[in-house]
Amino acid sequence: MEFCVTADAPINWTNALTLISVAILVGTELIGAGAAAGWAIGGLFQFGDLLTHALETVFIAMALTGLFFFLRAAIRHEPVRGQAT
Repeated sequence: MEFCVTADAPINWTNALTLISVAILVGTELIGAGAAAGWAIGGLFQFGDLLTHALETVFIAMALTGLFFFLRAAIRHEPVRGQAT
């Protein structure tokens, strides 16, 4: 992947604030859904506390991975460094 803007370019604060806001919003939704899914599956199948917490951890890790890939794509479309358009 090649970037046409150097690292010393000024920060585009409009894009930066948009990306921070989207990270908070989407991250909260994904992590909440992951924790709720682990809790619901653990409760539905009566797995007990340890396995339920393990499921929650797995689903939250998947949510964080999804958030990483989402933000990586968002940064490609809304670059933080460079000229404002």
